[in-house]
Amino acid sequence: MELNYKEFGQGDPIIILHGMFGTSDNWQTIAKKLAENFSVYIIDLRNHGRSPHDDEFNYKVMAEDLKDFMESHWMYSARIIGHSMGGKTAMQFATDYPDMVEKLVVVDIANESYEGGHEVIFNALLGLDLEKTESRKEADAFLQTQIEDFGVRQFLLKNLTRNKVGKYAWKMNLPVIHQNYQAILSEIAGDEVYEGATLFVKGGLSKYITEANFATTKHFFPNAKLETIENVGHWVHAEAPKELLETLEKFLK
Repeated sequence: MELNYKEFGQGDPIIILHGMFGTSDNWQTIAKKLAENFSVYIIDLRNHGRSPHDDEFNYKVMAEDLKDFMESHWMYSARIIGHSMGGKTAMQFATDYPDMVEKLVVVDIANESYEGGHEVIFNALLGLDLEKTESRKEADAFLQTQIEDFGVRQFLLKNLTRNKVGKYAWKMNLPVIHQNYQAILSEIAGDEVYEGATLFVKGGLSKYITEANFATTKHFFPNAKLETIENVGHWVHAEAPKELLETLEKFLK
């Protein structure tokens, strides 16, 4: 599977993995800053952005996609950053192929099975009739009936595109993401322990990383440390890009 990607800068490689419903562009601002010292690759994971769609969708296959991507670009070791779903993909990759990970950064997710919380979003997205939608404003008005948060709606609407006949369509493979939602909520199935330098970054207002699940996660990542960026939620890179960038640069160098 040839993943869509963008590359910035020169130097040792960094690969950044976005979360569910996201795209590589969500991380472009931070990627360009990191590119002052590194070669930075932002990629669309399968069934997201402009990468290929496939019925198989879980952390094992996304880790394999990452391995194939690195090998096709003659990378046999890289610093890996992942947020949320991308963070679990990064954890899966690090435990499957520990020798290919120079350093690991996981943003606001732990190795835990979560109960969910995206059902309202799925209902809204699946309920939007794209055949009859004539503008982004119209799409936003429909989503607003179920999703109050303006920022969340704008994040989701970045997935809208026009197809060959001029109709709106989702860039992401929404039906397959929905069908495999439980697999995305699940914890990773690690083959090995990753003993390399690992940083977990928690949003201070987010509940995705707790004292309990971080202690459990450290079983697979014994050299992990946790840093909290206060007064932000789950989307740390969008809410506090400056603070996150400072934290990343300190660790990655």
